[in-house]
Amino acid sequence: MLRQQDVGHRIVVRRIVGIREGRPLFSDALGELVELSETHLTLATAQGPLRVPVAQVHRAKRVPPTRRPTAAAVVALERAADEAWPAPTRGLLGDWLLRSAEGWTGRANSALPIGDPDRPLAAAVDAVERWYADLGQPALINTPLPLAAPVGAELDARGWGTRPPTLVQTAPLPLPASTPASGQADGWGSAVVELTTAPSDEWLAIAAGRKGGLPDAARHVLTAVDQVRFAHVYADNGLVAIGRGTVTGQGRWLGLSLIEVLPAARRHGLARRVIHELANWGVAGGATHAFLQVEQRNAAAVALYQRLGLVTHHTYLTRVAPNTA
Repeated sequence: MLRQQDVGHRIVVRRIVGIREGRPLFSDALGELVELSETHLTLATAQGPLRVPVAQVHRAKRVPPTRRPTAAAVVALERAADEAWPAPTRGLLGDWLLRSAEGWTGRANSALPIGDPDRPLAAAVDAVERWYADLGQPALINTPLPLAAPVGAELDARGWGTRPPTLVQTAPLPLPASTPASGQADGWGSAVVELTTAPSDEWLAIAAGRKGGLPDAARHVLTAVDQVRFAHVYADNGLVAIGRGTVTGQGRWLGLSLIEVLPAARRHGLARRVIHELANWGVAGGATHAFLQVEQRNAAAVALYQRLGLVTHHTYLTRVAPNTA
């Protein structure tokens, strides 16, 4: 059977899905193991997350990875992503990053355990807990998998919770040409996309609606990047879609975030247009690859990004200290 050391690795699970004529019926599932508990396991499969009760597992084992990125590649991308979403309050624990932004978004308020914390693992987690306690915040740790699987095992032993898996997806630039959406013929195709160096008040209002408010620290996270652009899509009734692009990682990575279309304007290709405009800007600035982070359970967004050529580079879990979930 599986162990905590298998979290973050590719596995195959044969599970019991029914009984026919007194005999069990089996189904196999292949994917990345993102959670393992006494009662169930969760896989990140090509079709989405799959939660399997342990009682239904007939067999399970680790299988060889398919073109898994190197540890160095994961570290480089995670650091580029940190540059693209910079928390105003920061600390270092050896190579580990400690980040706080008044609680605005998990990414900007979590420790990033990559590299050597310069002390034993248990002591490092203790130090993370103290750092966030001193700020009066819940302790969060983002664990890229399988790179930070040993950290995850330590957190499991301490009873830390787990938020839904997040996919870190990438694609080479330029992106493939966009196919016009069927709804663009009704007038949405003429919507104007503008890229600016600062967000408008209307842009910030949409971002606040998506992220549950916008404290002062959020403005730092959004704007404190040397190369950043804010996409505004205007139609007759005002601002209907937004997006944000950054270039970090020594100029290699275009980071895409806050791609948001108002409900009344969805399904007209506006998200694709925002992404392509930001991608064109990134290419002009020398970026060679794009990345974004999306919750695996956001099926509509994942499908859109798949059509644009983005594939999952690695997965991370946001871990939550006990009594703070």
